[in-house]
Amino acid sequence: MRDVKNRVLHKKIHNISAGLLLGALVMGSAAAANAADNINVTYAGSMGVVMDKYLGPTFAKQHNVNYQGQGQGAYGMANLLASKKVVADVFVSITPGPIDVLKKAGLVDTSVPVASTSMVIAYNPKGKFAQQFAAIKDHKAGAEPWWKVLQSPGLHFGRTDPATDPQGQNIIFTMMLAEKYYHQPGLTKSVLGETTNPAQVLAEGGLLTRLEAGQVDAASGYESATRSAKLPYIVLPDEINLSNPDMSAKWYDTVSFTIKDNAGKDKTLHTQPLVFYAAVLKNAPNPQAAKEFVAFMKSAEGQKLFQQNGYDKPKGHDY
Repeated sequence: MRDVKNRVLHKKIHNISAGLLLGALVMGSAAAANAADNINVTYAGSMGVVMDKYLGPTFAKQHNVNYQGQGQGAYGMANLLASKKVVADVFVSITPGPIDVLKKAGLVDTSVPVASTSMVIAYNPKGKFAQQFAAIKDHKAGAEPWWKVLQSPGLHFGRTDPATDPQGQNIIFTMMLAEKYYHQPGLTKSVLGETTNPAQVLAEGGLLTRLEAGQVDAASGYESATRSAKLPYIVLPDEINLSNPDMSAKWYDTVSFTIKDNAGKDKTLHTQPLVFYAAVLKNAPNPQAAKEFVAFMKSAEGQKLFQQNGYDKPKGHDY
């Protein structure tokens, strides 16, 4: 009698285990299917327009997947990915620095250049300083230099956080180079104030939106993002716009500044080329779609979408 009860009990346990295993397999299959239906792309915040309105939707339609994009300051996003607080298939960075964060975390082996850009000074076309900036943009006789207008009393300048975003670092480098190029000692401090001046530092994703809304009169910007947003801007010479790799060794690399890292220690920053690098993450839920998305960005169609949104061709080599 006891043997019969044991056999019945074992059979019930077996059935329960089989049911749990089947349920787990079904759930696992569903999760895998969901991952295969999605492509999650994280990117430097300035790329919002070209990613979410053009590249992402075009790729999603062609490959029958759901595109999900998330933008933030490139270093900030890299740290979220490295700590696995955010999981994605692809990361697109501006400058190679944020890629290094992911390499150290073991999430990236290599990245490929997909576009490039340069630093510009964007301005509000309806702001109180618009006429002065427009005169500079149009090269009108008697127009004040852009760097002098930026020092005007009452002008509110916007930029991003140099602790988390390459653009926030690059505007500091641009001003330091301008100080040397135009022979204007103290220009950087006069225009930007302290390195992390809270009166100027704004989140990257909303910087140009705030400019357009009139919350700031002028702002740092990448030519790519500024053109995508259809905002007017001042073109800067190669000597200070960080776009020309040939000027790195003899000119760009002559400036640097120090900032506190996450641990509160001083970290010296140096210029890096304004190239956008794309990488497939090792923990990508959909690695196949990730590889295809990177290939799409490098394709003739992807490059056309980049160029239509103000981006220049990729420069340099795989990183």
